[in-house]
Amino acid sequence: MGDSELNVFRNSLDLIILKALSWGPRHGYDVAEWVERVTEATVWLEEGTLYPALHRLERKGWVSAEWGVSKNNRRARFYRLTPQGKAQLKTDTPTWLRHAEAIARALRSTSPELA
Repeated sequence: MGDSELNVFRNSLDLIILKALSWGPRHGYDVAEWVERVTEATVWLEEGTLYPALHRLERKGWVSAEWGVSKNNRRARFYRLTPQGKAQLKTDTPTWLRHAEAIARALRSTSPELA
């Protein structure tokens, strides 16, 4: 994967994780389950992808983390959106949606002609 592809993937992943945390704190496994559920199992976040992304978001100051106890009574790290993370989500979402819709239009095109 080239640098630009990696950046697009990371930026998309960051935005999805920020969205998952927008309703309140979640532990990593809960973030992964939410993403799988809302994408109808199209996107799966494995540990090797999810946790480095959460740590990257924490270093950027977009999420904070603290230890707590999960629903099944296990010790887990819960991630929370920071004010900076909320601002980033609000800023990046419209741009990402506009680009995704433009790409989808191009891929659905049935004619080589300009409209």
